[in-house]
Amino acid sequence: MIPHAFGAGPELTVGVEEELFVVDPSTLEPAPVLEALLAGERRKRELFQAVLELTTGPCADAAEAARALAAGRAEARARAQELGLALAATGTWPTAVAQEQAITPEPGFLAFAEYAGPSARRQFCSGLHVHVAVASPEACLVALEWVLPWLPALLAVSANSPWFEGREGGMASMRAELLALLPRSGAPPVFATYAEWSRFAERLVRLGLADSYRRIWWDARPHPGFGTLEIRAVDQPTAVEVSAAFGALVQAMVAAAEPGPPADRGVYLQNRWAASRFGAAAELVHPEEDRLARAPDLLAELLERVGPQAERLGSASLLGPLEGLAQADEQLDVGRREGLRALGGELIART
Repeated sequence: MIPHAFGAGPELTVGVEEELFVVDPSTLEPAPVLEALLAGERRKRELFQAVLELTTGPCADAAEAARALAAGRAEARARAQELGLALAATGTWPTAVAQEQAITPEPGFLAFAEYAGPSARRQFCSGLHVHVAVASPEACLVALEWVLPWLPALLAVSANSPWFEGREGGMASMRAELLALLPRSGAPPVFATYAEWSRFAERLVRLGLADSYRRIWWDARPHPGFGTLEIRAVDQPTAVEVSAAFGALVQAMVAAAEPGPPADRGVYLQNRWAASRFGAAAELVHPEEDRLARAPDLLAELLERVGPQAERLGSASLLGPLEGLAQADEQLDVGRREGLRALGGELIART
């Protein structure tokens, strides 16, 4: 069984990971991460050379995570400027041609790119990942099943990738569609126990289909190394305050989780697609009722449900930026009116 750190530290600590594009400010085209840009705490390479991951590490509460996010961006941005580079937070870079982007020359990345082929080469997209510490493996699976039905609403309102390879992609979140090309994406199967999940992950490694359980890219997954439930459904927000808001929301959702039946995977697939296609305008199947609901209305219902937990955790004041969020619409408006070069400049400035 895969060793785990669930319960090894305080419950409900939160960590946030952002994936930012590195851009040449003169051409507004992707540029490789320079080694000097990594010379700081909590900066990591990603699959593509032009993507930089910023991480907060485990934070006692969402307010601390928000401060760490802001400080991490400011430090990385200042270092990038010294190196003649710029950083941009968005789900896709509007003009980048995915197949032309260089893979980071590390064994794990290269092996994955070789195995997944064109599916891997199209993954030039960025998401926000939120980790919340849970008390036990069993608590992790309970939280996963409670959180999962609501994740399409988070994806819908976070949609921030309507442009792909210089054109309107036709989806509010092209990132979600691109991720769906990968094996082991979307919703995880139902696992009754941690041992069952562990056997699944170990089998993939034993058969040579993955070099680690971290090569499982579900929208929600156990992360035994950190002792967390990791939520990966959200497009990378442009404003750091929005990243902090999603971190606070996910923490409150995990805190509110209660045992219940497994989430309906068929409904999840429908809702995930609708969220990707229509963004904040999506109509989604209600997680518990036989009706459709607008994504912003579902988000409002979710915020009401987890409000007591957010108040208890001291994070309710961080949730405001989620109201009326429509990043994909804003990108489309600027790109259509002023062109993609102007959009690129605005994304860099807002980052």
